[in-house]
Amino acid sequence: MTISMISAKAQNNTIGLNNDLVWQLPDDLKRFKAITLGHPVIMGRKSYEGIGHPLPKRTNIVISRNAAFVAEGCVVVQSLEAALAEAKITGNDEIFIIGGAEIYNLGMAVADKLYITEVMGDFKGDAFFPEIDLKIWRETFREHHATDEKHATAFDFVNFERR
Repeated sequence: MTISMISAKAQNNTIGLNNDLVWQLPDDLKRFKAITLGHPVIMGRKSYEGIGHPLPKRTNIVISRNAAFVAEGCVVVQSLEAALAEAKITGNDEIFIIGGAEIYNLGMAVADKLYITEVMGDFKGDAFFPEIDLKIWRETFREHHATDEKHATAFDFVNFERR
C-alpha cells in the first residue's frame, strides 16, 4: 500500500491562510478529485472544518486530539498512526494525506509519494507545506499550466517519489 500526500503550495510553501486556500485554481481541484476519488483521505480537524463536510466517494479519516470530536460520515482518530491503520482496513492500494500543515509535517516521515501543485509566486499564509528535500525525494513528473481566463496564477503539477 502506498502512502501519498497531495497539496497545492506556493513557492514559499504557503498552503493556506485563515483555514482557507489563498488562490482559485479550478484545474488543481479537478486533479485533486480525480486522484483521490475512491481512496481513503486523511486530514486534520481544521482541514475537515475548512471543507465543512466529508468528501464524497472517499473514506474520510479525521485526526483530532479531542477524543469527543465527532464528524458525521467520517472516522475520527487521535493520531496519524491510528489514521493509517484505519485507512489500511479499507484494503485500498493508496492512501492520501490531504492536510493541513501539522498533518503534512507528520506525514513526511511515512509518505512514499507526493502529488504537488506548485503555485507560482509567494503568498501570505499561516499554514505551510514542509520543505521537500531533493536528497530524499525524486521528481517523476512535471506539467506546466500557464495563466488563463480561469487561472490568474501559473502552476505546475509535480509528482515526487521517495528515493
